[in-house]
Amino acid sequence: MEKFIIGVAVGMAAGALVVANNCKLRNLVKKNQEDLMEKAENYIDSKLEQFEKNSQGKKSASKTSE
Repeated sequence: MEKFIIGVAVGMAAGALVVANNCKLRNLVKKNQEDLMEKAENYIDSKLEQFEKNSQGKKSASKTSE
């Protein structure tokens, strides 16, 4: 387990050095981060809309049953 953790740390450090020294890779990483954040925001927005629709549907159903 210790060797695995050390390997992950060394790999992360090596990857960071490669990205830091290569402009194309740095731009690619930034672009992928932006794309990932946009997808996450869209997913969260869609889930919030579903939650709001479900809560509004439950409210209207409870009002009609009263």
